Amino acid sequence: MHQVHQNRRALSATELVTHLTQLNGDSAQGWKLMDGALEKAFEFANFHETMAFVNAVAWVAHREDHHPDLALSYGRCTVRFNTHDVYGISRSDFHCAAAVDQLIKT
Repeated sequence: MHQVHQNRRALSATELVTHLTQLNGDSAQGWKLMDGALEKAFEFANFHETMAFVNAVAWVAHREDHHPDLALSYGRCTVRFNTHDVYGISRSDFHCAAAVDQLIKT
């Protein structure tokens, strides 16, 4: 587990915007702040690719001991991170979101 998960706290509004900008970079599509969580929808060509992605996200979540909410359908998976024990979004959520993005880039 990464040290970012130690001493967690909910981020301020300014910190959220800063981290979101860093996470998304120049991307027009990306992670969004939605109803108290960090959320992104990923699109796939078929169910097999969707499930492969879900299994890879599960591996990241297990490694980091920080688990997202997932909603999936045939060619789509929506990933939502928030930190339940701080009742908000923490640096852990951004760290794990970046790890999930790396699954697509590799």
